[in-house]
This record gives sequence, structure tokens and C-alpha cells, in this order.
Amino acid sequence: MTAGSNLEEIDDDDDIEIAESLQFNFDTIVVATNNFSEANKLRHGGFGVVYHGKLSSGQVIAVKRLSIDSGQGDIEFKNEVLLLAKLQHRNLVKLLGFCLEGKERLLIYEFVPNKSLDYFIFDPIKKAQLDWAMRYKIIGGIARGLLYLHEDSRLRIIHRDLKSGNILLDEDMNAKISDFGMTRLLLVDQTQVNTNKVVGTYGYMAPEYAMFGQFSVKSDVFSFGVLVLEIISGQKISRFLDGQSQEDLLSFAWRNWREGTIIDIIDPSLNNGSQNEIMRCIHIGLLCVQENLVERPTMATIALMLSSYSFTMPLPLEPASFIGGRTRSLPDMQQQFDNVNATRSDESVNQISITDPYPR
Repeated sequence: MTAGSNLEEIDDDDDIEIAESLQFNFDTIVVATNNFSEANKLRHGGFGVVYHGKLSSGQVIAVKRLSIDSGQGDIEFKNEVLLLAKLQHRNLVKLLGFCLEGKERLLIYEFVPNKSLDYFIFDPIKKAQLDWAMRYKIIGGIARGLLYLHEDSRLRIIHRDLKSGNILLDEDMNAKISDFGMTRLLLVDQTQVNTNKVVGTYGYMAPEYAMFGQFSVKSDVFSFGVLVLEIISGQKISRFLDGQSQEDLLSFAWRNWREGTIIDIIDPSLNNGSQNEIMRCIHIGLLCVQENLVERPTMATIALMLSSYSFTMPLPLEPASFIGGRTRSLPDMQQQFDNVNATRSDESVNQISITDPYPR
């Protein structure tokens, strides 16, 4: 069987029972969302629109109405829902069930009350609520959720649209990754896949994915790196201004890293945060957005970097950038993707030991 398609049919009695217990009646969801009213619309996800809903029991839910042109068969849809419903992690939004009605495909999730990360981090007033301890906790939560999706669950799931709008915050401001359902499932022994349909958000997409439709766990690592730099700077990847000239956040961070002025990218509201932790996270972010995907660390390595200060991190190489056409030539990038298995995925080939990694 191939990734994300032709999944085995549900034939196990227990799985059939579970699938039936997950299925919601369409009319129930119509009532819960007030017929998918504009007033109940929460956000646009990568694969559909998300609505606020309330069941007759009083339970508050989030309903994703998938795009009708998904082209997915009923059996495949049910299988993927069944598998995704078994994913249990505190840093993932929990899938409660699904609904099938004609061409309608709905996913029902737990409702996460504190909206999304971008609601706070890019607002000049609201971001003050996120001190460094809170932002560091959010970074760690995203890392743990991604690690689970990539390596620790029964599946290998590549998100493909990891961004600040898809990081939801619960009542305790814990990060929960959303929109991980129905993205792309990989077989356990697969490392990369090609696709003719590129989905995602410009700025967060790794260059090999945006240009070739080639994605792997390293594509998500790139997006994670962008998120880390956004969280630290309080600036959007797509709208970062340096003085009067437009410069993307990755280029700005890289230039300041090389010039020894990396402190200039830190959100001024973080003046009371741990400078060593902040600098270490900038370092990690730059490692994640390196243009050569082989050089990017895995989420397992990133988890070590975040938890152990004795872990020696390599120096980052130049990040990818689409500004001014500064991406590598197509043949070079193709060769990088072809060689992703030639290098151990859990190590960088640029293991340079450094005494003082954070120039001031």
C-alpha cells in the first residue's frame, strides 16, 4: 500500500465498533453549529473551514468541514479517522469523531478555548501576556507534539501546514497542534513522499516542498524553525520589515547571527527572560531552517537540544530564502532530497563544537 491511500479496509470487529462510536449524525452537527453559520466560524484550516459548535449535552466542539473536492473515498476517510482518533498526546488537539453525509466530510475535535498562537504573538498588546517562560513552554509543547507525530505514534504523520494559526492554546496556555488530521500518513518505514498537490502556507513551507512537492519529516522541521523564530521575535515570517527595506525573518535572523547582533531579533517585551534559553532557541530555529534538508535536525534531536544544555549543537548554515530568488538551483536541491537517506537522519554532518555559540 502507498502512503495516504489504499489503506486497508476496516474489517476488525473492534475497529468497526470504534468507527461506529465515532460517527456523528449530520443533523446533530448542523444544529450544533447553527447550520455552519458565519457567526460560528472560527478559522480557515488548510483543508477546510472550522466552526464552533455545542452539542445538546452541552459539550463544546470544533467542527472542521473538509473541502468537498478532496477526492477521498468513504472507506479511506473512515480508516484515516479511525487511525487518527487513536492518536493521544497532550500537545495534539483531540479528534472526537467524524461525519459522512453525501459529499460532506466533517471532523469533530475538542474545543480549545484560547484561540491560536498567532492571535497573541503578533498583537502588540496581547503578546505581552506571553512572557518568556510561557513562550518557552509553547515551543517545547510544539516540539513534543511533532515528535509524537513523526516518531512515537503508530503512524508517521507529516503535518505539511505547521504555522502559528495551527497552534491552539488551551486554558493553561499549553500548545496543541491542530490540522494534523487528513494531512498525509506515511508507512512506518517511509521517509519521504512526492505529491502533485502542494498544500501549506507560504513562508512556512520548506523550499524542496514548495518547489518540488517533495516532503518528509524535515519539511515539518523547517516549519517548526520558522515558528520558533516568530515566537522569539514576535514578528510574522511574511511581513517582517527591517527599517524601510523588506527582508524576510529568516534572512534577518541569519544576518544578525553572522554579524554578532542576534539579540536584535528578540522581542523587546522579553527583556526579563533567560538570555541563554532565548539564544539557544534562536540557534535551534536557525538549524531547523537550513536550506539543505539533510543538515536539519530531527524532532528527536531538537527535543534533546531543548532539554539538555550539555548537547553540543552544530553551527547553522545559511537558511532558505525565497526573497530575491536566493534559493539554491533546482538540481542542487533535487540532489539534497535524493540524498536524505544517505546521511543519518538523527545527526547533522556539521557537528562543529563551539565554546561561545551566542555572539553578543
